[in-house]
Amino acid sequence: MHQKLLVSKYTAIRQLIFSFLMPIISIYAKSQYIVSTINKKIPLSQGRSESKILYISGIALQLSKSEKIPAIEIANGIVSHISTNSDKEFKAQVISPGWIHLEVTQLLLAAWLQRIAVEEWGLGVPSGIGGCGGVTKAEGEMTPLFLSSSPSSSLFTAQYTHARCCSLVRLAFHEGLIKQREPNIDDCQNPQQKLWSNILAPNPLPWLNSEEKLRFNHPASFRLINELVRVVDRLECRDFSGSVNWEKAALNLSQVFETFWCQCLIFGEVKTASPELAQARIGLVLATQSVLKFLLEEKLGVFALCEI
Repeated sequence: MHQKLLVSKYTAIRQLIFSFLMPIISIYAKSQYIVSTINKKIPLSQGRSESKILYISGIALQLSKSEKIPAIEIANGIVSHISTNSDKEFKAQVISPGWIHLEVTQLLLAAWLQRIAVEEWGLGVPSGIGGCGGVTKAEGEMTPLFLSSSPSSSLFTAQYTHARCCSLVRLAFHEGLIKQREPNIDDCQNPQQKLWSNILAPNPLPWLNSEEKLRFNHPASFRLINELVRVVDRLECRDFSGSVNWEKAALNLSQVFETFWCQCLIFGEVKTASPELAQARIGLVLATQSVLKFLLEEKLGVFALCEI
């Protein structure tokens, strides 16, 4: 899948957008100095939406000041280029006086969720499935972890949510909602090298329906996806370095997940009547567990507990 190749190179969707915008910027910026300056800090923010993943950029407004070209003209040119070359990834739109809105397509979102949920991502760290061992920073190198003697309420909430995710995934395995193949010899010899994409069935998870639309229709699902996108952007993009309160980020993700879990059932009647929807929702649980594990162990230095 074309989109899968793209997200395998750029974990954060923000990174992917930058990769599309940077070559287009050089068309309008006559000075290499301006190109270099803008590339270091392309104005891009994630919009708030209950039903889609949206990014907003003021790059045309910024270029207009330096190049003396109307912002609307630059914005139309950029959007035309994206619509021609990247229509499977983004739906682009110009908003006066020169804002560019980029909506992430559901096809790309499905590929991104698959990677975050069940594949390796994030500085070479395997996400794991309900695992709570040490995190691998490089081959053979283990990060020493500690359990805070008196964790704050925010940290405990994040640890509790991670443990809840692990419990739900175990239940999904137990009920046959998702399946794990038996480990082979290579897995046993190289436990840190195995890819979770080779372990889960169905693979990929059924994120999309027959019309290539995400199966999620509850606002709580998209609020969770939005939050996952936001956190991974901050984890992977250097321009956020040093400016993120990671404890607050973990708490926010935990709270959004709890709302999702309360409002979007997975087992029981949903599992029986719509197993694909139940599997996709378990995929969101896996993605949340993966991101929380990284936040807790890499950014906050505490164990990502499996049970509390």
